[in-house]
Amino acid sequence: MARFWLIKLARTLLTLWFVVTFTFIVLRTSGDPVMALVGPDALPDEIEQFREQWGLNQSLVVQYFSYIGQMVTGQFGVSLRNSRPVMEIILERVPWTLLLGFCSFALAALVGIPAGIAAALRRGRFLDRAVMAVAVFGFALPNFFMGILLILLFSLVLRVLPSSGTGTFWHLIMPVLTLSTFTAGTLARFTRSAMLEVLERPYMRAAAAKGVSSWRRIVFHAFPNAAIPIVTIVGLNLGQLIAGAIVVETVFAWPGIGRLLVTAVSARDLAVVQGLVLVIAFTMVMANLAVDLIYGLLDPRIRGGGR
Repeated sequence: MARFWLIKLARTLLTLWFVVTFTFIVLRTSGDPVMALVGPDALPDEIEQFREQWGLNQSLVVQYFSYIGQMVTGQFGVSLRNSRPVMEIILERVPWTLLLGFCSFALAALVGIPAGIAAALRRGRFLDRAVMAVAVFGFALPNFFMGILLILLFSLVLRVLPSSGTGTFWHLIMPVLTLSTFTAGTLARFTRSAMLEVLERPYMRAAAAKGVSSWRRIVFHAFPNAAIPIVTIVGLNLGQLIAGAIVVETVFAWPGIGRLLVTAVSARDLAVVQGLVLVIAFTMVMANLAVDLIYGLLDPRIRGGGR
């Protein structure tokens, strides 16, 4: 079991290192951030002074190892725009993104998983077709389009919900609905497929022959054995909620890390972009690591390497 965890942890660290390196190289080879920050009217001496002040006049290799050294000590650089520490800027936005992501994930799980179970139990009937039709609509509709539709309906036509910003519970409703729709549809489809596979297993028929009630067969026999594929999609979507919040936060002017990333990219603020990409990658990787560890707890064959 310890070897299983060590291998997963090593892969996690390797993935994070690759993301940091790839982001660092792409940001510094895709254009000159200095000109975007100082403006086209800056004098050559001012440009050179700016480069020297922020270490951008050094070679790419020197900048890379300097950045890695800062990361090891817990420093992620300083914003080129306002000279504030990157982590201080990010931590101001993280609570808003966590609030949006947690509420969206909770709503998606509470709707998607029971809907998938109900569809599997009513296979081929009206409820099954209705749930799958709504699920397909949910994960096929782009987030930005869904958000615009909700704004048009509830803010401009009905005038019952605010279209942007924060401050009250009502500001949270449309962003949560937009962000959770895709996840709920995906969970419903995967839950239905996993439950259908389990419901046809011989041990389910044996439990029915023994007189076990239907709800006990579902809760104690079917659902635990269908948990692995459901946990997989739950983990993946949990990580994607942070990345998916970029579009939703921009549409609804939500002050989270997604909107901050859009602003930092447009301003070529390298340190902030690197820090945000690392946070998003860390969220995705940790979600996948948690899924792998839960695999080992649910199925001893996995943590035993399939022996």
